[in-house]
Amino acid sequence: MQKLFINGEWQDGQDHRVRKIENPATFDVVDEVVEATAPDMRRAVVAAQQAQKSWRHVPAVERGKVLHDIARAMREDRARLSELLTREGGKPRIENLDEVEWCAACLDYYAEIARNSHGTSIPPVAEHQVNFTIKEPLGVVGAIAPFNYPLLLMMWKVAPAVAAGNAVVIKPSELTPLSTLRLAQIGFSLLPKGIVNVVTGTGLDVGEPLVSDPDVACVAFTGSTAVGTRIAVKCAEQLKRVNLELGGIDPLIVFEDADIDTAVQGAAWARFLNAGQVCTSAKRIYVVESIAKEFVERFVKHAQTLTVGNPMDGDTDMGPLISSAARARVEDQVKRALESGAKLLTGGKRLDPLGNGKGWFYAPTVLTDVRPDTPVHCEEVFGPIASIQVVKDGAAAIALAAKSEYGLGANIFTKSIKNAMTAMHEIKAGTFWINDPLTDNDAAPFGGMRKSGLGRELGEEGLDAFRETKHVHLDYAGEKKSYWFPNKTRRGEIPSDT
Repeated sequence: MQKLFINGEWQDGQDHRVRKIENPATFDVVDEVVEATAPDMRRAVVAAQQAQKSWRHVPAVERGKVLHDIARAMREDRARLSELLTREGGKPRIENLDEVEWCAACLDYYAEIARNSHGTSIPPVAEHQVNFTIKEPLGVVGAIAPFNYPLLLMMWKVAPAVAAGNAVVIKPSELTPLSTLRLAQIGFSLLPKGIVNVVTGTGLDVGEPLVSDPDVACVAFTGSTAVGTRIAVKCAEQLKRVNLELGGIDPLIVFEDADIDTAVQGAAWARFLNAGQVCTSAKRIYVVESIAKEFVERFVKHAQTLTVGNPMDGDTDMGPLISSAARARVEDQVKRALESGAKLLTGGKRLDPLGNGKGWFYAPTVLTDVRPDTPVHCEEVFGPIASIQVVKDGAAAIALAAKSEYGLGANIFTKSIKNAMTAMHEIKAGTFWINDPLTDNDAAPFGGMRKSGLGRELGEEGLDAFRETKHVHLDYAGEKKSYWFPNKTRRGEIPSDT
């Protein structure tokens, strides 16, 4: 059984409760973890608060060395970490090998960028004065990560927070905590005690106490818009910093001049990656009428070639959904879409690729004639459902893509710079991908607009999410100022009555 990682030690939970972590592909029990409660979370916050008092004064170059060490440890443990990610989450092993490397690269990036950024020099307003800013850590950061990319979306919070001089308390998803605990063992243990802590449990039992704790200066959360809204309200009540990466109903446009072969494969990748359980996946696909027939036919054929099966198998393209509840939600959304007039071209059913009736598998599904008010078109679908809508032309596609309360990401396929720039300006999205969907860059900011979130991760913006700016004003002459009291010495400056 895996324990809590608090203050550099493995600790039991106060109530001695346990949760079994099951493989969503086989239903086998992978391991057990402590089901923590509010007092356990409080211990972790206190440990982080005490540790941060010293960590904030450690030079950035020294902090960077430790982050590089953690990155090296992750690469050395890549086989075991990727196996745990696969067994607890169901994402294909090859994709989890990528996830481990992406985390290591993020650590390396912030190990260096934090050495290069500490403030700015400002022109003074008078002689013999110096003005500058310094950027200071916030204190204790609460990092709440989701199940779909348990390490990556956690690392986007932890790496910049720690590099900036903060301490962190991590609450991993209760569905996928094992890889984070493994990372604590082989990586976070290289940090001084208390700088990174991991507390496993539910949102109710440990997530809410983490958000509400008065000694937590910032909450960084990735998850649904509904939960993010509640977190934002709780943080606002205490005037604490919040960074939210929330839901998305991201559009993908295929213009008439796009290379269809590239667009078909790119759109399938953007929709079916991780069985559609990606916040930035293409949930609304718009295809210009003149190429729609060919695109749809080829897209369906391509979807039918995807291998759904055991995620530990190197030939598998798509594994299971994370849980029974997740699959049930997808089935309900497809059912409602069909009742609203959508056409099912392929998929729309459960699969049993292992031949034993186990696993939360669902077929890659393609729907057309999807109305804008259909659930799979206006709700976030966390499953392998491609919702295609044929539109008259590029202008209509852009207008529909821009019509949303959300704004996490957007994708287009086109050879026209005019199409690309017009769509980019009209569509609200934190990231806009042209001919290369879902590619992230550690040095570029990531986050949402509108209901898709607040703040940014990655890039220098991601570092500033965990720092606050202090202005320093220095007069090195130290002389008295003519405008200080008493005002009678300046009486002559007052204009006479007219």
